Amino acid sequence: MTVPVLAIVGYSNSGKTTLMEKLISKLSAHGLNVCSIKHSHHQLEMDTPGKDSWRHKQAGASGSLLVGPEQMLMVKNVAQAQTPQQLADTHFPDADLVLVEGYASMPCPKIEVVRQARSSDLRCDINELIAVVADMPDLDVEVPKLDLNHTDEVARFVLEWLKHD
Repeated sequence: MTVPVLAIVGYSNSGKTTLMEKLISKLSAHGLNVCSIKHSHHQLEMDTPGKDSWRHKQAGASGSLLVGPEQMLMVKNVAQAQTPQQLADTHFPDADLVLVEGYASMPCPKIEVVRQARSSDLRCDINELIAVVADMPDLDVEVPKLDLNHTDEVARFVLEWLKHD
């Protein structure tokens, strides 16, 4: 069984992270086990230089786990980029939903955030989107348009989408 994956996409500074935070909070409050994946185009430095786990990676370990009483951090080399679905199925198999920030060019269901102060153009092709969340009442799109300032409405939309996915 595959884990439901939904990407929140949009231009930089459009409000993706803020929407993700609010959706995670609201959907978790509904009893869902929500996990998240944040995509970055930058090289990641996820460990503290000089610490034991960092030293293990520097010595040549292809993967390393740093494990504490309630959390773990994994650093692992990858041969190629993985899709959000592959990542969700591998790392979050028990999740009810994995929200992904970014991955605008990867194939998966997407909600695009459009904020007038940033851009009135869509980043993704309309055929890739299940909805648009915007702060522009006059934005005309061929998919459901939800109000960026009413995240309860967006959360209800996601819950309904999950029922039909």
